[in-house]
Amino acid sequence: MRRDWDERAKENARHYVATAQTDWSDDAYFESGRQNVHHEILTDMGNVCQGQDPKTMTVLEIGCGSGRITRALSENFGEVYAVDVSGEMIRRASEALKDRTNVHLSQNNGQDLAVLGDVRVDFAFTYIVFQHIPSRAVICNYVREVGRLLKPGGLFKFQVQGDATLKTAPDDTWLGVPFSDAEAVEMAESCGFEPRYRIGAGTQYFWLWFFKR
Repeated sequence: MRRDWDERAKENARHYVATAQTDWSDDAYFESGRQNVHHEILTDMGNVCQGQDPKTMTVLEIGCGSGRITRALSENFGEVYAVDVSGEMIRRASEALKDRTNVHLSQNNGQDLAVLGDVRVDFAFTYIVFQHIPSRAVICNYVREVGRLLKPGGLFKFQVQGDATLKTAPDDTWLGVPFSDAEAVEMAESCGFEPRYRIGAGTQYFWLWFFKR
């Protein structure tokens, strides 16, 4: 994963993060992240904040890439911790977000969140990231790790690959392993979460709302 995403970052980081364009301007790239945050988070603030002021909340983003969504998160929440397996992506995100004093970027090992120590977070999010991971065990471990850092009752909202008709290979870091609805529920329960809502089973954009018990 690290090798492949470092190479993709060097070739065209923004395109591999958001494939709608090959030549993103700064404004368009970060505006696309704001649109994702608007649709997936700001329209769902009841579940995300649960009565808290977002400016007092600490949030976690897994797979931040070059900072597209991270910037939007930093505009809406108090503190943002963001990780990525690619050192090259983290380098680019650090440059793009150097004006954001509430953003904390780290390169992780692609398996867990040990790099963050015992930081406590109120909300966790990842989008178009887990769909690239070819190992169900690695994805489950990320969920377990989020549970370690997330405060009780907090939400981990994320998207996985749900299309089981797509043929994947064990070492394919672009088209990751799919989850059925039953597998998603099993993952939640084994990691200490309540899988309260699920939308898009059977599609590429299978959204999961996991609330820490």
